[in-house]
Amino acid sequence: MVGSRTRQPLFLCSPPELKELDSSENRMTAPSTAPERLDHFALFGLPRKLWIEMAGLEQRFLQLSWKLHPDNFINAPVEEQERSLKRSSEVNDAYRVLRDPVARVEYMLEIEGARKEGEHKQQAPPELLEEVFELNESLDELREAKEDGGDLAALKSRLESAGKGFQEKLGEVDQQLQIAAQQWDAAVETNAGDNDRKAIMVRLNKLLNRRSYIRNLVNNVQKELQ
Repeated sequence: MVGSRTRQPLFLCSPPELKELDSSENRMTAPSTAPERLDHFALFGLPRKLWIEMAGLEQRFLQLSWKLHPDNFINAPVEEQERSLKRSSEVNDAYRVLRDPVARVEYMLEIEGARKEGEHKQQAPPELLEEVFELNESLDELREAKEDGGDLAALKSRLESAGKGFQEKLGEVDQQLQIAAQQWDAAVETNAGDNDRKAIMVRLNKLLNRRSYIRNLVNNVQKELQ
């Protein structure tokens, strides 16, 4: 899966809109001129790269969560309390996305303007059309057999075999995503041109669409085999 490789811990700096805890008042303050919202990577002080060291990410999450804890704002004005709650929600959302390898890729493409929510294509890859057709036939036959009280053993065995094949294809897509993620990170590190970055994002998008389609097939198989 994307993000599973062991990496040296990343240096996680404080996001610019947050100050350190004010020990004299036992609370944290945020300047009124701070931007309303940072993207998830910037919030954790990270570059827009797809390899993230998980221990470092978790440590930074705990630091930010502690700074934004309601106990630190007991004596703060109501406006500041509300702002801290909003920031805390943003930190939780960012952590949830960044800790998930696939969600991380999707989010990076969204903030780069290369992927829009609700526009994910769910088309069968051309080379899989025959296998998808056979799988759907097997699913329909199993559903009918369940309704009619027929013998399910042979149908389930065939469906399990097909499901295993698509599960392997899902693993292959994850490996390809891993390679494309490495290419993206290299482009960021070398400050590659827009054309190179766009080409990588196009590939990442296609792989995500392919993964989503195959994952749905696998889920359908597992659902019917329950």
